[in-house]
Amino acid sequence: MGKPFASSADTARKTDTLEILADGVYALTAEGDPNVGAVEGEDFVVAIESRATPAASRDWLKILREHTDKPVRYLILTHYHAVRVLGASAFEAQDIIMSRASRDLVAERGEEDWKSEFGRMPRLAKNAEEVPGLTWPTITFENEYDIELGGGRGQLELRFLGRGHTGGDITVWHDKTRTLYAGDLVEAKAALYTGDAYHFDWVGKTLDNVKAYRAENLIGGRGAVARGVAETDAAVEQTRKFLNGMIENVGRVHKAGGSLKEAFEATRDALAPEFGSWPIFEHCLPFDVQRLWDEYDGIEHPRIWTAERDREVWAKLQG
Repeated sequence: MGKPFASSADTARKTDTLEILADGVYALTAEGDPNVGAVEGEDFVVAIESRATPAASRDWLKILREHTDKPVRYLILTHYHAVRVLGASAFEAQDIIMSRASRDLVAERGEEDWKSEFGRMPRLAKNAEEVPGLTWPTITFENEYDIELGGGRGQLELRFLGRGHTGGDITVWHDKTRTLYAGDLVEAKAALYTGDAYHFDWVGKTLDNVKAYRAENLIGGRGAVARGVAETDAAVEQTRKFLNGMIENVGRVHKAGGSLKEAFEATRDALAPEFGSWPIFEHCLPFDVQRLWDEYDGIEHPRIWTAERDREVWAKLQG
């Protein structure tokens, strides 16, 4: 009998944990669910990532409002995935910021991604009927955008460091506290979702660019906050190790003329001893292997995931 589809059987509520990394610098983790954050300016807040729905975002804002009542001036979205962006309306932000590449991906595949991700992770889609539609940025940029926080609070540096988890991921660097919000370019003891990834860019120059910050605090897409350079380096290298394990095993089977199913099984067998107990490992891996197989087939731009294609790949690899 096949395994339950994606995270459809994951119904247990996760506990939110607010971490105050410095004065006015926040991260909210949730036992392997998507992380969010915020940084206070002199008279405004910059929110970093939305949750999947307005109701889920309001849960986060309720926690944040115990510490600051400043209005949300900016909402930064590190990439386009539905569970990261569709709760944006709850913030009532004056501006929503994405990379230009992410904005283009919303236009190309936002509707399909919405149906796909809510089907894969129904528990995150709290009160999904409240989602007003696709989330569109009011500000986009190619490679860099800075936000002055005022009042001696430093600045936020938004950067596109190269293709990785998607073609448009950005990071958010707070210079004053040496804090990096890395989005899903880095995970801390949580499995990687790479179904829309550029594995060969990500594993090399993009992660090198992330690591070059020498961050004292690193908030990845999922998992615990890494504190201190040794921990932040370890989070980057754990991410790289996962990617290299995929590249080695899928590449070996592909080169030998094997099948996609054989590549999936070889990759799962190789990665499971170290990564198998981490959040969403079994959920992600079929989609990860399919995308990497496509790259070996010469398909540079990721194919669009639909709810139907999700089920087909799952049945083929996890059935």
